[in-house]
Amino acid sequence: MAKSNGGGGKVAGPKSAGAPRTRTTAVRGGLRRSNFQETSEALFLNSGYVYDSAEEAAQAFAHPTPERYVYSRYANPTVSMFEDRLRLLEGAEACKATASGMAAVFGALLALLRAGDRIVASRALFGSCHYIVNDILPKYGIAHEFVDGCDIAQWKRALGAPAKAVFLETPSNPMLEIIDLPQVAALAHAAGAQVVVDNVFATPLLQRPLELGADIVIYSATKHIDGQGRCLGGAILGRKSFVDDLLAPFLRHTGPALSPFNAWNLLKGLETLPLRVEAQCRGALTVAKFLNGRTKVKRALYPQLDSHPQAQLAQAQMAMGGTVVTFEIDGGREAAFRFLDALELIDISNNLGDAKSLICHPATTTHQRLAPEERQRVGITDGVLRLSVGLEDENDLIDDLKRGLDAV
Repeated sequence: MAKSNGGGGKVAGPKSAGAPRTRTTAVRGGLRRSNFQETSEALFLNSGYVYDSAEEAAQAFAHPTPERYVYSRYANPTVSMFEDRLRLLEGAEACKATASGMAAVFGALLALLRAGDRIVASRALFGSCHYIVNDILPKYGIAHEFVDGCDIAQWKRALGAPAKAVFLETPSNPMLEIIDLPQVAALAHAAGAQVVVDNVFATPLLQRPLELGADIVIYSATKHIDGQGRCLGGAILGRKSFVDDLLAPFLRHTGPALSPFNAWNLLKGLETLPLRVEAQCRGALTVAKFLNGRTKVKRALYPQLDSHPQAQLAQAQMAMGGTVVTFEIDGGREAAFRFLDALELIDISNNLGDAKSLICHPATTTHQRLAPEERQRVGITDGVLRLSVGLEDENDLIDDLKRGLDAV
């Protein structure tokens, strides 16, 4: 799956013969120049479009085509360029962009599921994803069951009964659990379920879920794809039949449309995505090695560390280890807060995948909605911190982490 991109780092790249390589696709994929022949992608901020005649308008609505835009809630040229470029990077048949990552999660699941359906999900989910599965879907008559994602026996038991969807993150947020995608996908398909993977931690560069058996891939484009703290966005990728027949009508009529301006920012983000992610992965590995074994650190988690519980599986499924390092400070919440407050370079923030290094305390921020027993069950103790490694010099980051440890 992994191949060299010619720049020294490994990324998951297109397989078809003659296809542009990853970095070329990130810069030029899906490019549509207007009659003005602009260098940079054009920014179409308009909400609507005009017609030469009443008959043309009627035909545009009666027989929509990808090239005839009618309203930017449905489709927009700048948004279409972003969708096409991301689709090519992912190796998917189709893509629809959304206003945020959570709009992508909710849209994909609601387009797929109906009252009376059943979803099986990994317990280790981002807090808002857990809320959708546990609190919102039941209001629509959709049954759910959580499993420990790394336990294949639990997947086998849960998928021994029919299901419509399987939903998971790998690596998971924030504990970096790695789920065996081919095994889970085989079990899901035997149960009649489609596999929906939130691939935000891995990005399309480091892991290709569709090639590992998944049916639908979701991104918060706010993270690495923008990666510079500028805008929100999301994306859903999968088979053309799912996107055209189920997803597009749901998004069209419920309205979580990505703004053209944000789509333009995300296009610019895709141009540098391979360079940023590879550099951030190298920095994250350096930081993880520094934290691993420190006396005030109870544990450090990173997929490329040999001490990671699923290190071998991570190496098989991922080209690199990702940009996030999770570690646990000895001393619980009080010690973790002292650590955070002593940092001078790394910012306290709940975002990730940014050019700037960001750190958060999941138990009181991203996962504070979870009941304490549920947080404990997925390993989110009061001492756990999630560090998203940016593009700063690794030595400066380590110096800052030393300041935090000294405060503990």
